[in-house]
Order: sequence, then C-alpha cells, then structure tokens
Amino acid sequence: MPSGTEKAKEKFMQGVEKTRAPAEGSGVFGLSTALWLARSGYRRVTVFDMQDTASAGYDPGAGIESASADINKIIRFSYGSKIEYQRLASQAAEIWDEWNRDIAGLAEDELPEVLRRGQRQLWYKCGFLRMGAGSEFSDFELQTLRNMEKEGIRDTQFKSDDDAGEFLVSEVLLAFVAAHIERAERNGWAHKLDVCRRRERFGVHKAVLDSSAGFVVAYKACAWAQHLARKAGVEFILDREKGKVVGIDMTDHHKPVVRTADGVAREGDLIVVAGGGWTAGLLPEAEGLIETTAGSVATIQLPKDRPDLWDRFSPENFPVVTWGMSEGTGNDKDIYSFPRDENGIIKIGFRKTKWTNYSDVAGKSISVPKAAEKNIPMPAIEGIKEYISVNFPELAGLGLSSTWLCWYTDSIDNSFVVDFVPGRPRVAVCSGGSGHGFKFLPILGREVVKILEGKGDQTVYGQMWKWRASTAEKRNGLEEGEEGPRALEKQQMASREDWVF
Repeated sequence: MPSGTEKAKEKFMQGVEKTRAPAEGSGVFGLSTALWLARSGYRRVTVFDMQDTASAGYDPGAGIESASADINKIIRFSYGSKIEYQRLASQAAEIWDEWNRDIAGLAEDELPEVLRRGQRQLWYKCGFLRMGAGSEFSDFELQTLRNMEKEGIRDTQFKSDDDAGEFLVSEVLLAFVAAHIERAERNGWAHKLDVCRRRERFGVHKAVLDSSAGFVVAYKACAWAQHLARKAGVEFILDREKGKVVGIDMTDHHKPVVRTADGVAREGDLIVVAGGGWTAGLLPEAEGLIETTAGSVATIQLPKDRPDLWDRFSPENFPVVTWGMSEGTGNDKDIYSFPRDENGIIKIGFRKTKWTNYSDVAGKSISVPKAAEKNIPMPAIEGIKEYISVNFPELAGLGLSSTWLCWYTDSIDNSFVVDFVPGRPRVAVCSGGSGHGFKFLPILGREVVKILEGKGDQTVYGQMWKWRASTAEKRNGLEEGEEGPRALEKQQMASREDWVF
C-alpha cells in the first residue's frame, strides 16, 4: 500500500511513455522525468523505448540512434537575456559534480557496463570558448556577461580583449588585452583563451572563455541516469516490439492507454510523451508548436601516432569552442566543436541550418527523423570544412572520418514544452529540447514533476514551458512547412569524396 505522502498525490504513474521510433524513447527528457518521479514517491513508473539502450549503453557506435545517444554534449551557462536557463544550468552543474564524485567512489561492479570501460568521468570542466567570427562582440555575448555579473559569477569569464578596444589607440588596447590575459594566466586559463591563434594570424580575436563550462560524455551520462532510475524503481521496456509505442488512446472511463507494436494496450494514470523527434508524430496537435529538425555532425579521427595532436586537442589543453554562434552580426557561422574524446575523436557540429524531413503521419505531413541517414547536406560540409581550414589548418590533412544527422525537436521559440496536451486528459508532453536540453539531464525532471502535479503556474519554468502558440511571422522556421528550403529532399547530400580538403 502507498504511504501517506504517496497517497496524497494520487497520481501513481503506470507509464512514462517515450516514443515508438529510434529517437529519444529513453533519452534525456524521459530519463530525467522518470528519475524524479520515482524519487518523488511515485510508483510503477515505466519507460518505453524501441531501442535496447541498456544493453548498448547508449553507445552511438553500437547503433543507437538518438540525439541523447551521442559522444558528447556541451555544458554551458551562456544564455544571453534568458537568465532562467542560466540559473537552471548552474543548478544542474552541481549535480553533474556530484555524479562525478559518486562514480569515482564506486566499485566497478556497482557501475553500468559502459562505465566500467575507459574513463569513468562524465563531466569535464575544460572551459567553453565562445569565439566570434567578426571584429566585435555580439549583443548576445554582452547580455550574457551582464547576467553573469548579476549572478556574481562574472569572474569565471575571461575576455580576449575589451569591447571598447576599437575606440582606443593600439598601445592602450594592448594594455587591455594584457590585463585580461594576465588574469587568465593567474587563474590557469590563458592557454585556452586563443587556441586558434586568431590574434596572431588575423589581428583580431573577439572571444569569451567560460572557465566554469565544458562538456559531458553523453552516452555514459545517459547510462548512469538509467542506472539511477532503475535503482529508484523505474521499469524499462526496451524492445523493438514491446517498447515501440504506436498510439495513445483513451478508455471509456477516461484513463490514457499506451498501444505498443506487439498489440498490447497498457492503461496508465498519466502518460508523459517525451519522444524527442517522434513526439509530433504521436501528438499531431503539437504541429506548429514543435518540429523535428536535424543538426549536422562530423568527426575527425586523430591518428594514434600523432602524440602532438593528441596533446594539443586534449581536454586539459583545449576547450569546447563555438564560432560565430547566434551572433546576429552578419557573421553567423553557428559551428561548435569539442576537445578529442578518449578514443581520439574530435566532434564538430553545424547548426546554422536545421534540416527537416516531412512525411505522412496519420494523414498529416509532419517532420520526422530520417533513420540511418549518415550523409549531411553540402552547406553543412562546407561550413564545417571552412571552420577547420580557418581555425585548425593542421587538421585539414586528416580529412573527415564520419558524418551523421542529429535529430532534435525545436519549439517555436527554442524554449522547452512541458505541459498537459489540450483535449487529452492525463496526457502530458515533455519535448522541445531545441538542441540545448542535454545539460539539464540531472535536474529537468524536478521541474517536470512540479508541472505534472499542477504547480506549473507557480514556477518560472512552468510559465516558460507551457503549451503555447505564436502569431509571429517567423517562428524558428516552423512557419516554412514542407515547402520550406530546409527540407532534406531539396538538398544535395555530401559524399565521402567531399570529406577530403
């Protein structure tokens, strides 16, 4: 029988429903929700996914296709005017630190299999270099720094020079630069302030290094979160038939039902659809609010006989880097890259254009993931190769070693969507990660549970993430539809021959 606390909630979860497709069935949004529900006293929490993420350890090399099942993801706190996300990311970082400590202190047989191999560490505070592509700091960057000041963490940010520098004579500018570099040296970060030698090579380097940021090993982090959820009592149904959700219905007595590909219908008290790129396919009413889009990813494999490159691009010597990201200055490049991982892989991503793939879903044309697509469009290849040629010319001779499309779910305003679905009693949605959700894995579910318990109107995140509409002319590309220029079918896809510089 439930305890008094559990009884008071009277919302025991039978299913935390994920997706019917190779996307994020047991990805970040679903994992975090399930973990926090279980830890909040809910029973019979069940996660459905058609992929066996447990056996594969979320390893993308084992064939798991999901935005969450990735090599690595950025942990950042730079959010321009959106200070609420900055604050939530800072709270999540405290738990990332805790998870690192917990894992380091456990015996090998107490860890999920994937964490018994190689390095155990999930979260690397290697720094995050926000590098401009032009000669001035963007409004986004300046607003970010103002918010860092407001939160009392401005001292974690190291500027490459002063934004007033262009109005000063060169001697004074050099003094400003020297002062910033001296502070970075004093704190042990100077070697990461201009890793591309842009000031030496181009005479200008507008960048900010966030010493509190870095990256997490994504697939190991998901495996750890699933491990914690299982320990908390969450059940996982991970099977191509039993875990593949094909529909959500309602019983005569107003209980939601999950239908899976094996023909079984499971009734629940509440269903949370956290399906990543397949969410809109299960909830057609979300059309116009969220849209499945793909970012383009490429990798470079460092040769093992090049210790100079292994050392240069290690997390100890190299930060996460973005180039011309969301600047709004006409110099937008929207490229990001990571230090090498433990296997010598450098991952580089292109987000300037987010591709769509429209298909018929229950009579509606909806963008859905294009499974197993390993090629990326030519504009993405060209953007990635430009980034490497300009900033890391020593890597150009190696060529690219792989490419793929990473399927996200964008919302109309890049803010998450966590709310009950209009017209569907006891069915909620948890989606709209918009390419920046992973960092919140340890803490997102805390806010989701508040919303599911009807406290959304009392929290800033419940207000930000509620079901909404927009009449704006531009809605993050969602206004384009299947006739828009981002449709994959309209793109020339790159081949292996295009990987060579």
